[in-house]
Amino acid sequence: MSDSEYDVVVVGGGPAGLTAALYTTRLGLDTALVDRGGGRAAMMQDTHNVIGVTEETGGVEFLETAKEQVESYGADVHRDFVEGVERVDDGSFRIDGSDAEYGADQVVLATGFSDVRPDPPLPPTGRGLHYCLHCDAYMFVDEPVYVMGTGDSAAYVAMIMLNFTDDVDVLTRGDEPEWSADTAEMVDNHPVDVVEAEITASNRDDGGWLESFEFDDGTVREYRGGFPMLGSEYNTDLHESLGCELTDDGTVEVDDHGRTSVDGVYAVGDVTPGHNQIPVAMGQGAKAGIAIHMDARPFPRSTEAIDELGPVSSGDVPAVSQELLATAVAHEGHAAGPRIEAAEEPESGDEQPADDD
Repeated sequence: MSDSEYDVVVVGGGPAGLTAALYTTRLGLDTALVDRGGGRAAMMQDTHNVIGVTEETGGVEFLETAKEQVESYGADVHRDFVEGVERVDDGSFRIDGSDAEYGADQVVLATGFSDVRPDPPLPPTGRGLHYCLHCDAYMFVDEPVYVMGTGDSAAYVAMIMLNFTDDVDVLTRGDEPEWSADTAEMVDNHPVDVVEAEITASNRDDGGWLESFEFDDGTVREYRGGFPMLGSEYNTDLHESLGCELTDDGTVEVDDHGRTSVDGVYAVGDVTPGHNQIPVAMGQGAKAGIAIHMDARPFPRSTEAIDELGPVSSGDVPAVSQELLATAVAHEGHAAGPRIEAAEEPESGDEQPADDD
């Protein structure tokens, strides 16, 4: 038996997992979010491209605010590392954490991926070392930029950055370029410098931002920031242990609502195909949460179920658990809140505010 039984357990507390948990909880399913902490979003110095969230919001603040929001609606948030997930005899799932065991009818695996980090010397992440062109290219308009790598992806990102600045280098860190002949022809016909010397030192300004790299050929080149393109390691161990199909690039195969090839298992966020962007991940989490609700909700009862179970009685509804019901009724977003406040009458003798006119 599990320590805690839920309708849904979400593994991974990034934007995708948090949004999935938000939706399943608000749609009446007992939900737990199990998060080990960290992740790519937590490393953000500033938040970009998330409408309504301003630049000065860091990743940790962004995620902690989201967790508090999810908890306020009645979800349980556990800080734990999930070591394994397996299906048990009744068709549900057992999620084994380092600290506890959790049971669930449906499981959402939002485990993301890890960027392959270049060797030092390096500038700080978010202050000259960046992993997302779509998030951070805007920061480097009309600034000198580097791209690290030897493959086609590095060459392409360097050429893409020419849309934003006229000063772009590819740094191969002492290795020969390995891109294709077609890519080589493209690089030769774009104003991109290929620097094969190894980096020996990284220099920063007073604010901690990258100023320049020193190279083993004695040169010093100024850069404001750049992008390592060394590959990604997708965290698919849990998915694979359950038999979920993977794509050729190592991501988890899903439908448009996050359903994997294994019934009851959903995958959302950076571990799935597509753009690695917070708004995209949030959209995937929302769609998965809605799909789980639609798959799991008991009402309306179908005609076949009515034949088997009989009509729905007043004692069968609402389907939401007593714990979620109590939380919802007490929540500031519940409809009864404004009605109660509006119905309150001042006690006799209380002064009324004067009209402005």
